Amino acid sequence: MKQNITCPCGEPIQGKDEDELVEKTQKHLKENHPGHDYSREEILFMAY
Repeated sequence: MKQNITCPCGEPIQGKDEDELVEKTQKHLKENHPGHDYSREEILFMAY
């Protein structure tokens, strides 16, 4: 299960599971990078 991702801006994001990781990543993108929306599949592809 993937629980970590690092945004290209350098911000590390961690979730307790893949669902939380996707939710936190999408929230980070919405708040800090408007217009950069990624699907669940794209986020999990980049996650580790």
